[in-house]
Amino acid sequence: MTERPAVPGDSSFGNSALEPTLEARSAARWVGWRRQLLLLLAVAASLGLFGLMRWVAASPSLDIVLLAGPSGPPSILATSIAALEPMTGRAPIALRNADGQEVLVDAQLLERSPRWQVDDAARLRLTAQQEALATVLAGHEVFIEFRNGVEIPVLARPRGIGGLGLLFWPLAALALTLYLVGAAVLLARPQARNLLYLTVSLSQAATLLFVAVGSMRGLGLPSGFATVEPIVRMALDLATGAAVVHAFTLHPRPLPYRLAIAAAAWLPVLLLPALAHAGTLVHAWWWTQAAMLAQGLAALATIRWSYRIEANPFAAVLLRLGTISVVTFALVTLGMGAAAGSPGTPGAIAAAGPVIWHLFFASLLLLVPFLSRSRIALRELAMLAGISTIAVSLDLLFVAIFSLGPFTSLTLAVFLALGAYAGARQWILNQTIGTEVLTTERTFEQLYRVARELQKRPTRYSTLVSDLLRDIFEPLEVLRLERESARSSVVGGGAALVVPVRSGRSGGRPLSLVLRFARRGQRLFSREDARLADRVVDQLKRAVAYDQAVERGRHEERLRIAQDLHDDIGARLLTLMYQAQTPEMEDYIRHTLLDLKTLTRGLAASEHRLSHAAAEWKADLTQRLNAAQVQLGWSVEYDRDVRLTVVQWSALTRVIRELVTNSLYHGHATRVDVQLVLAGARLSLLVADDGEGHDPQGWAHGLGLGGVRKRVKLLGGEVRWRENEPSGIACEVQLPDFQTPDEDG
Repeated sequence: MTERPAVPGDSSFGNSALEPTLEARSAARWVGWRRQLLLLLAVAASLGLFGLMRWVAASPSLDIVLLAGPSGPPSILATSIAALEPMTGRAPIALRNADGQEVLVDAQLLERSPRWQVDDAARLRLTAQQEALATVLAGHEVFIEFRNGVEIPVLARPRGIGGLGLLFWPLAALALTLYLVGAAVLLARPQARNLLYLTVSLSQAATLLFVAVGSMRGLGLPSGFATVEPIVRMALDLATGAAVVHAFTLHPRPLPYRLAIAAAAWLPVLLLPALAHAGTLVHAWWWTQAAMLAQGLAALATIRWSYRIEANPFAAVLLRLGTISVVTFALVTLGMGAAAGSPGTPGAIAAAGPVIWHLFFASLLLLVPFLSRSRIALRELAMLAGISTIAVSLDLLFVAIFSLGPFTSLTLAVFLALGAYAGARQWILNQTIGTEVLTTERTFEQLYRVARELQKRPTRYSTLVSDLLRDIFEPLEVLRLERESARSSVVGGGAALVVPVRSGRSGGRPLSLVLRFARRGQRLFSREDARLADRVVDQLKRAVAYDQAVERGRHEERLRIAQDLHDDIGARLLTLMYQAQTPEMEDYIRHTLLDLKTLTRGLAASEHRLSHAAAEWKADLTQRLNAAQVQLGWSVEYDRDVRLTVVQWSALTRVIRELVTNSLYHGHATRVDVQLVLAGARLSLLVADDGEGHDPQGWAHGLGLGGVRKRVKLLGGEVRWRENEPSGIACEVQLPDFQTPDEDG
């Protein structure tokens, strides 16, 4: 992971799956003509749907519900026609009109979708049967023949809005929703990839409308519906697969050879429906399913290639969703293929398989634009539809391959599907949508660690925030933008998270961090992540504000103590100096006053330049050692004149004084050498004398040496005493990470 500024025109930022610029996000807001055009499209779609319902409602039908038995023709399960109520439970043989046109009643009459008829002959027979039924019903007066020569005349009436059935309305609503979402995505950002998303949405919306018409109650479909349905739905399904492959060549990043890949994906859309319409395509269903599976595998290969080029989490999520879709579609294909012609296959289950598959795919399609948002209902709907599709496919396979009874196979399939759903629900969510929940313990632990670090180094705020966000979200890359944001936001469809770190209102330069590709490109950022980032930054700001308030209180207290020392103790010492009986006592008190002056000045100042502090230390030691007739060797080197905090200045002042005092009064030295070196982040201090001290490892450290150790440890360093050659003691203090207010993170 790297952290660097975002340079205008930087391809890794501007031309990736992120928005081209952060300002461009405002173009996606609903203003002006976009909202008006979307409203116009919604009205047009609603009128079109209303026209479809009127057309279907006007078609003649018979309100008869047939139930297919294990063998023999289907019988009447329910009807609202009074003349047929006594015939409930009996099987009609044929339906005729006054012109003598007739259609036989068999189990195939219950099928409504020629598109999912595996056998070519069965598809042609079903199409002819449904068209013949429409012709018979068009005469209005219909004669229903039963066994033993019983014939009952009834009237075929327009279906009416109430006769569309309960399933028609949710399917039509879902189709309208798909259309509007596709249009909204394209209007939000008119791009080729969003146009392809609209193509997929329109194809699936039209397919759902075909399914809705085929789900109506009773006997009879609009004239021409059964003839048009298989060719049109074949083209719609193939167009869906081709558009998905084409979109994956453009998003989340354009791929090499994308035009050639897209052309190969669109070729079956142009070829197979034309051959099927001409009647020259043998085994049309198998060719269609094979082409769609090939498109699915091509889409998976394309998005995997895109992910290898750039580990974009959007590509990773699309790869997971695509894999589930292809596997589920393969299961449905195998189930329908195995069940074709199997006498034990329940017709209702076989008809439900394709319907549930389209519901599953439509839910995934609706979920894609909202992957970075909290759409729990959509995710649950997609999962339940997928589990239902798997259950139906397993049921068909159990009946066709293992010859299980309908109840046994259905029970076993549902049990396996629900068991898989219950046992692996959270794993499925994490692996498909990539929304791994961050644990509270982990976040709190990292937040606590950074807050403690901020107490020691408040000037490294932005660096520590960046490190904390890295630990929480594990991005592949962190960009630094000198740009102000109101709050954290998700951009690039979840590929990146923008977190405001520092505001420019306080006079400094604003700073925002852009985290790209969460969990090393394995998951998308979500709105929950944005809220979490805002809370983390807010808590750290509170910690910094608290530390600043505490430091202000400490500074005010130091000023008060310094003032009290100056006014009270200083005045008393000055009085004593004037009343001294001997010159030696007067000189001693004068030196004490100088020490007090240095101490109070240090307490009153919030920061000290290293050069000023070194000058004061040298002056203080010179006076003390001259009075004791001891030579001073002084050496100070630094690569920059940093500012010392009060804590750092106070600790170093007391350490130097204590070490020199030990050399004078315990070592009886005649020379003391002090060497101070600041190189980079390392500060080294050496105090050596030529006194009588020896064997420092055997010393019993009292308050003086113990205080030296504590103060050095407070600064994050270590101290070591050794014998000096040829005589005396040398003390080495090493501060390897000497951070000062100058080093602002």
